[in-house]
Amino acid sequence: MPLTAGDTSAKKKKTTAAAVLLLAAGGAAVDAFGVAPRLPLAGGGGGGFAISRTSSVAAAPTADGDVAARDDELIEDEESAKSMTQRIMEKTSSEGQTGGAGGASTWDAFLRAEQNWDRLKSSEPFHYDAKIVGKRIQDGVPPPPAFVTDDGGSGNPRCWSKLREQGELSSSSSSSSSGRKEELDYDVAVCGGTLGIFVASALQLEGHRVVVVEAGKLRGREQEWNIAMDELLELVELGVLTTEDIDEAVKTEFPGCRAGFKNKEAPTEGSYSENGIGYECFTPDVLNLGISPAVLIENVARRFVENGGTVMEQTPLKGVVVSESLGAAIDLGTDSDPITSRLVLDCMGNGSPVSRQQRYGMKPDGVCCVVGSCAGGYAKEDNLMGDIIYTNSEMQDKGDRGMLQYYWEAFPVGIGRNGVEPGASDVKTTYMFTYLDADKDRPSLTTLMEDYWTQLPIYQPSISDPEEDLDVKRVLFAFFPTYQDSPLRPGWSRLLAVGDASGIQSPLSFGGFGALCRHLPRISGAVSEALDSGCLHRDDLSEINAYTPNLSAAWMFQKAMSVRMGQNVDPKFVNRLLATNFDLMNGMGMDTIKPFLQDVIRLDGLAGSLSRAFVADPTFMPQIISHVGVPTLVEWMGHVGMIAWYTLLHNVASPLLGSYAEGMKDERSKFQLRRRMEAWKFGSGSDYVLPSQEK
Repeated sequence: MPLTAGDTSAKKKKTTAAAVLLLAAGGAAVDAFGVAPRLPLAGGGGGGFAISRTSSVAAAPTADGDVAARDDELIEDEESAKSMTQRIMEKTSSEGQTGGAGGASTWDAFLRAEQNWDRLKSSEPFHYDAKIVGKRIQDGVPPPPAFVTDDGGSGNPRCWSKLREQGELSSSSSSSSSGRKEELDYDVAVCGGTLGIFVASALQLEGHRVVVVEAGKLRGREQEWNIAMDELLELVELGVLTTEDIDEAVKTEFPGCRAGFKNKEAPTEGSYSENGIGYECFTPDVLNLGISPAVLIENVARRFVENGGTVMEQTPLKGVVVSESLGAAIDLGTDSDPITSRLVLDCMGNGSPVSRQQRYGMKPDGVCCVVGSCAGGYAKEDNLMGDIIYTNSEMQDKGDRGMLQYYWEAFPVGIGRNGVEPGASDVKTTYMFTYLDADKDRPSLTTLMEDYWTQLPIYQPSISDPEEDLDVKRVLFAFFPTYQDSPLRPGWSRLLAVGDASGIQSPLSFGGFGALCRHLPRISGAVSEALDSGCLHRDDLSEINAYTPNLSAAWMFQKAMSVRMGQNVDPKFVNRLLATNFDLMNGMGMDTIKPFLQDVIRLDGLAGSLSRAFVADPTFMPQIISHVGVPTLVEWMGHVGMIAWYTLLHNVASPLLGSYAEGMKDERSKFQLRRRMEAWKFGSGSDYVLPSQEK
C-alpha cells in the first residue's frame, strides 16, 4: 500500500546452463526481491533427516513410560544428527527479518542461501549478444528474461499504454486553456528501499518528485551497521540526516579497530620479519560506531513522506519498460496501475534482476563469503574495541575444495552510549569471511559456518563452546559476488544502477552503506543535473557510473588475499604479505592507513607503501608476482598509472575547467565534462579528506 504526505544435446546443455546461472547470479540477497525460486531440499527443513515418530511408537505394544522414553531418545538422536549451525539457528528468534543480504537469519533462509551458492558454483558462463537482431536463440542459449525492455513489442501493454497516454496529454497540454502541463507520475522511481530511501531523500531535497518502491516492508534490520562518524556526517551535510538522527541511531561507540595478521593466535611484538608470527595495529575512529538501521531508516522515511514523497511497501516489481522519448514505467503486475517516471534508479542490491539481466551469462570474478553471529556471553572486560580485519591462522587447506584464508571481524554491541560504559556489555558481533572464486568445487556455506563455530573459541578465548557459552541472538551469512567491470554502466536509457547494484563498493568490502555515504553527494547531484538538463540517455548516465581506477586497482588486493583452485601456495603467504604492508602503512601515519581501511585507495599512500615494501622484504616480490600472475599484475599497474593520471587531472585540469564548464551553453557537453571531473576526483581518492586536513 502506498504511503504519501517498491547438435541438440549441446543446445539443451547450454539452455540449462543459462537457466542455472540466471537463478544463481543474484546470490544470497535475491530472495528479498521475490525473484529467486524457493526450491525444496530433500528431507525438507530438517537438513535431510526425516524421523517418523509415529511408526516407532506403533512398532510394538509397550508401557506408556517406555513410549515416552523412546520418544525422548528419538528427539535426542534427531538433535544430535543436526549440525551445530542448525541447532543454534532453530533456537534463535525469527523476529525482525528483513530483505537484503544479511537481513534474514532463519534456518530456512540459510538453506535458501546455500542453494543459491550451490547453483552459482555449478553454473557455467556463456556468451549471449543482445545486440544481434532477429536471432533470439544463439548457439542454444535463449535470451534472458526481459525484466527490462525498451522494445514496444514486449513488456506489459498497460505500461506502454500509460506512457503513450501521458505523452499525448503532455504534448497537447501546452495549448490547453488551463495552461497546466500534464506530467509523468514522478521524476524518479527508486526501486529498493533499504538504501534507496537515502537516495530518494537526497533527490527530494533537490526538488524532485520521488517514489520508493519496496518489495517488502521498508524497515532496517536489527543487526547494527558499523561506520565512522566522518562518513555519517557526509549525509548530515547533504541534509539527508540530522545530528539528532545520529544521536538516536548510534547505539554503540568505541575508540577504534584493530587490524592484525598472524599465523597463530599469540601476542606479538615488532614486525613479521622479527617475530615470524605476525603484526597488529590499532586505528582510531574507523567503523567505531554501531548504528541502528531500523532507527535511521524510520526517521529518513518519515521525513521523506512528510515532505511529499511516496513509499510503496510490499510492492514487488514485475518489470520495467523504457521509452527514450516518453519515460519509464514500473510494472507492478496485472492488478496494479503502473508507475511512470522520467528516471528509474535500481537500488535493489547485488541481487537486482536488472543487473542480472545485464550480466546475463557472466559468472562473478570474485566472491566474498561471510558467516558470523551476534551473541552475548563474551568477557565484558575484553569487549572494548573492534577488529576491522584480523587473521590468527595460516591458510586452511580444504583439499579438492581449494585453499582459503579466513579473516575475522568483530564489533562490540551496546557500549559507549546511553550510559553504558565500555566493559559493561558481553554482546558482540563476530564475522568470519574469505575471498574466493565461484568454482564448482568450492566449500559450501555450511562448511564455512561449521568452521566458524569451531574456530570462534580460538579467536575469542573467553568462550570454549559457542553452543553452551553464548546467547546467540542472530546468525549471519551471505555471499557477495563482485565483478571487475564495476561500476556497472547503464544498459538502457532512463535507468541507472546505484549502490550495491552498480558494484560501486570495494571488492574487499561487504558493506554498502559506507560506500553510499561517500558517493551519495556526487550521485544525487549528478542525477539531479541529468533530470534538469534532460541528459537521460544511457551514454550520459554512463558518465555517472564511470571508470574509477582506484576501485579497479582494489581487485589486485582481493586476488592477493585469495588462492586460485589448484594453486600451490605457502600457507603463510597472505599473513606475511598483509602483516608487512600494514606495518609499513601504520608507520607512514593516519593519512595512509585510515583511507585504506575506509576503502579509499590514493596514489600517495599506495606509492609510499609499495616502495617501502620492496625495500623491507625484497625477496618476497617474486612470490607475490607468482601468486597473482603476470597478466593480473600488468593490468593492475595500468590502473595504478590511471590513478596517477586522474590525480594530476584533478589537481591541475579541474581548477581550470571548473569555471569554463559553468559558462558552457550546451547542456549535454556541460553535464559530461562535470561528470568527468568528478570521476577524476573520486577515481583518484581525492575526495577523501585526510586526517591531517581535518579541521
